[in-house]
Amino acid sequence: MYTSSDLRKGLKIEIEGQPWIITEFDFSKPGKGQAIYNCKLKNMLTGSTMSRSYRSNDKFDKPELSEQKLEYSYEDQGTYIFVNSEYEEYRVDAEVLGDNKFFLTDNMQVDALLYNGQVIEIELPYLVERKVIACEVGAKGNTAAGKVTKPATVEGGYQLAVPLFINEGDVIRIDTRTGEYNDRVHV
Repeated sequence: MYTSSDLRKGLKIEIEGQPWIITEFDFSKPGKGQAIYNCKLKNMLTGSTMSRSYRSNDKFDKPELSEQKLEYSYEDQGTYIFVNSEYEEYRVDAEVLGDNKFFLTDNMQVDALLYNGQVIEIELPYLVERKVIACEVGAKGNTAAGKVTKPATVEGGYQLAVPLFINEGDVIRIDTRTGEYNDRVHV
């Protein structure tokens, strides 16, 4: 069980039977009275957000979360199938994955966060390699302003901005945390 003094950004707590993560946190101590802990929270199941204020004597339950290494297996009509080392299947909806669905490859190892046996979050490797399948030809010209980019599409259908020197057929690394171009892979 947590107390108000444990509250901080990134802490996961349970409110009314649902897991929540603190996304913003502020502590204030008025001249008189108890300290106030202002939190912005995000529901880890639905994605909804709320703001709440707590006093120093409030207590919070710990959600029953567990982490597991899973392996991506296949996609079945918008549901993504992962298996653990004992070959137990976990079905994950596209909404849970978000843009991460574009970066999955067969047999990719991922870290999964489970709540009551249900996958609620997937963490991919930080960098993935993808082949550029479509991009515009880079136009030389006004590059004095700094970084000049052009749109590109990679395997899996993900679209991002890449530097002008990237061409169709190039293999690039993408940072899965931001969804941005990282570098070109020299083959």
